[in-house]
Formats: sequence, C-alpha cells, structure tokens
Amino acid sequence: MRRNMFEQLRLHLDKNEFTILTGARQTGKSTLLRQLEEHCKNERKQPCIFLNLENKAILSELDKSPLNLLNFLPLTTEKTIVFIDEVQYLQYPTNFLKLLYDEHSARIKLVVSGSSAFYLDEKFKDSLAGRKRIFRLLTCSFDEVLRLSGKEELTTEIDRLRIDLQAKTQYTEYLWREWETYMLYGGYPAVVTEPDRREKSALLREIRDSYIKRDILEAGVQNETAFYQLFRILADQTGGIVNMNELSTTLRIKNETVENYIALLQKCFHIALLRPFFRNFRKELTKMPKVYMLDTGLRNCLINNFQPLATRTDKGDLWENVYFRLLADKYDMDEINYWRTADQNEVDFVLQYEKQPFAVEVKYAETAIKPSKYKKFENIYPDILLHFACIEPFNEDFFRKIPYVTPQH
Repeated sequence: MRRNMFEQLRLHLDKNEFTILTGARQTGKSTLLRQLEEHCKNERKQPCIFLNLENKAILSELDKSPLNLLNFLPLTTEKTIVFIDEVQYLQYPTNFLKLLYDEHSARIKLVVSGSSAFYLDEKFKDSLAGRKRIFRLLTCSFDEVLRLSGKEELTTEIDRLRIDLQAKTQYTEYLWREWETYMLYGGYPAVVTEPDRREKSALLREIRDSYIKRDILEAGVQNETAFYQLFRILADQTGGIVNMNELSTTLRIKNETVENYIALLQKCFHIALLRPFFRNFRKELTKMPKVYMLDTGLRNCLINNFQPLATRTDKGDLWENVYFRLLADKYDMDEINYWRTADQNEVDFVLQYEKQPFAVEVKYAETAIKPSKYKKFENIYPDILLHFACIEPFNEDFFRKIPYVTPQH
C-alpha cells in the first residue's frame, strides 16, 4: 500500500529542490523511500541509487567528504536520483546537503529521510533556504489504516456516503469497530497490520520503550525519568493548556528543562502544541498552548488504557485528540489554533484557512451541545463559521462531517 504522501513526493521528484522526508520513528519513511525507488526504476526509467546510513561503511565514506557520494553514482549522463535513508546520522548533514546542492544539483537529485533532530535548527533553515522542501510523515490516517488493513471496500463506502448525501449504509457496525480500533490503537503501520489487540498493545509498548528511548539518547536527555513523567502527564491532559510553571513544580525540574523536553517531543513528532487564536490582546489568551498527541495509540499506551470507548471516562478527551489528528491530516498545523478568553469561554479549534476560516467545537455526544455557550465567539467573530463535531450518534452523517482526506485509489 502506498501512503497518501507518495503522490506529493512523486511530483516533487521533478523539482530541483532536495526532497526531505521526516517524521516519528516507525511511521514508514524507509518504506516510502523504497517505493519511490521502485517507481523510478520501473515507471520513470530513471537512474537511481539507495543508500542506508545505518550501514557504517557507507556512513564513514560520506562523513569523510560529501563528494564521496559521487563515487556511488552509476555511469550515466542522466540526472541520478539518490535516496538516502537516516541522513541525520551524518556528522554534518546540513553541510553535506548544502555542498551537494550548490555544486552538483544538475547531476543529482537528493531524496533523504530521517529524524527531525536537525531539521528545525536555525543553521539548517538558514543554510538550506531555497534548496529543500520538507515533508512531514505522521502515523497513518484513518483511510490509510483501512487500506493497510486490507479493507479498501470501506474506504469506497465512505466515499459513497460523502458524495451522496442521501445514501445509507449497511456497514455501520463494521465501520464503528474500525473507527474505535483506530481511536484506541492509532496509526503506526506495524500496529495497524497486527490483527490481535494484545499484540497491538505490546507493539505500542515497544515503540514507547525502545524507539522513543533512541530519541532520548540521541538528544542527550539527562533526566530520563522526568522526561517520561512529563510525556505521560502531557498524554493524560491531551487537549489541555500547557502551564510550564505547574509542570516544573510537579516534576521538580527547572522551567527551562520542561521547555527543552517539550521542544524535543515536538521535534520527534510525538506531540503538537496549538497556539491560541486572538485579536483582542487584553481579553483573549495569547501565550499558553494546548497539547495534543500525534498518535492516540501511543497516548493510550502512555496512560495504560486500552479500554473500549463505552467504559472510558476520558472518551471526550480522546475524541478531541482524534479530531485534531483528522485536522492535522488535512491542514497545515500552523493553520490550527484554539480560542479561549480569560473568563473561560472556549472553542476547541479555529482554522485560519485562507479560503474560509472556520471553528470547531468537539463534543462526544450530540446531546452535550449547548449552542448558547458559544454566542460570545459568534458575536465577536461573525466571519468565522462555527461547527460542532460529535461521535455520538455514529451514523452516515458522521463521515460527511469529519475532515477526511479522500484516499488515492
């Protein structure tokens, strides 16, 4: 199965800019690169090579000099596409990319993947301005989960419901089971393809204990215990305001350390912070962000709760986090904000979408909606359309109302 991002990456192969693919570990970056390599060989008929920098011999050669890459190229006068996996293992990845672009972009097109550890550094931004485009791969979206699970007939059914507003489906219970599984176990590819729920939980624990530990080691985190405690607190308060002072007091670590750990969790694509939307500096919050997990399976693993939705006390928070992920699959994260005033008026999401700004208040059950609570927002911002997103009742209209990226068949 090809991820939705494959098409964007395929189209970028023709651009002079280098293509940089980043994201959390175990999200499928290496698989995507291999699929692009296969596409180049079989469909484009273009010369290409694939270098994995977990191979120490190759890494050593490229660390000696970026120009040593040219020794790996095939004998051809055509431009060669060079796929490099785990590029962050290079000693000086920014210098490596800059030199090859400035001196050899007519001969090679670099498509590289790796962690985000250096992609957000100012040096990287300044040195490679105009030379690269960054693609961020998240865990699987719901339509990708269905296709990866071999249930493409359900994506077709959802498409039908969204196109025909009068359509009914006989697969409501089937869709509910898949939806609940997605909310509970998230979208890591290895977790998605594992049919047994106990094994899904075990795989998520492995991601938590092994792969995130690699993030910690590479970042040089000194207080691993405090880091994990912070991660669990953030997972437990998903959708809540992040107060650095309170977290510092709770964990008995410096504010600066809390800020550094949170920045690391963002860089590694485990959490996202939403900034407040405001136009009135005095009456609306302008500083403290809200936190969401970028995979709800990992979130449930951190708080050790894989109970069905019907028995959960946090199902409203979990649904709000899932709705954020639906938005993140479709919109740029910089476009997603929240609104809250000093006197506790709040709307979960405000999207400053260029075509038509809109806002969404998320409630688990439709019966919990009280429109009068949001009159203040509507009066202040009559140009921003306010919507309500509910998971209950779960019926045909559910898929017509949620943000959904139409799968590429």
